[in-house]
Amino acid sequence: MLLNAVVIVLREVLEASLIISVFLALSQILNRSLKWMLLALVLGLISGFIYAGTISTVSMAFGGIGQEIVNATINILIFIALIIFVYAIPHQTNQRCRQLTVIAIMSTVILAIMREGSEVLLFITGFIGVPDLLGPVLMGGAVGAGLGVSVGVFIYYFIVNLIPRYGVWVGYLLLLLVAGSLMSQAVEFLIQADLLTSSEPVWNSSNIIDEHSVAGQLLFALLGYEATPQTSQVIAYICSMTALFCVAMFSFIKRDRN
Repeated sequence: MLLNAVVIVLREVLEASLIISVFLALSQILNRSLKWMLLALVLGLISGFIYAGTISTVSMAFGGIGQEIVNATINILIFIALIIFVYAIPHQTNQRCRQLTVIAIMSTVILAIMREGSEVLLFITGFIGVPDLLGPVLMGGAVGAGLGVSVGVFIYYFIVNLIPRYGVWVGYLLLLLVAGSLMSQAVEFLIQADLLTSSEPVWNSSNIIDEHSVAGQLLFALLGYEATPQTSQVIAYICSMTALFCVAMFSFIKRDRN
């Protein structure tokens, strides 16, 4: 149980930590105020507690598929915020784009912490009535959270210590991976809710890396790894990454022409 708690909490914390570390690094490179990030962290934690506390009501909504719909919606909203972010970043001399950047950062961080934080809370509180397991779960959760935050700190310092131009592009690359993972997960939630048709897996890499293993869970958090992805998930993954890349390139080209 200790190892399971480490892996589960690490996966959830790492997903949010990746997003936060990239935004912190890009804000540092672009000399943007971090006060909005701190506010977003606080609001995200509060939202996570509220979401976890109302999860039973949410789950029963829409005929019992409320949680899947809400989680898919959260992922889609984060993706939209990332689109806005990569478009606005090259135009920081424009006041409107500076405001859009802040809105995108805050929205993404709040939604990411809300979803991942609620998952951690629900996992841990599920063992409150089992004293023999609660201790190992809390210890494993603390270790997992510490590892997730440590990875985020490493990514932050790695990006900010690069040449600024390279740091921005590394941050963009990580956001591309985040976008692909988010939209693939959103499709999976919609399939679970029977709002999208399920299909045969495009491939099965379980014999190489089992998605339930430690390595598989880490790759899921970092890259959105699925051992048996369905066709719609692969399409969503590729299209979302392509869309984010095209918007970023369009924005840079537009800035250079102006």
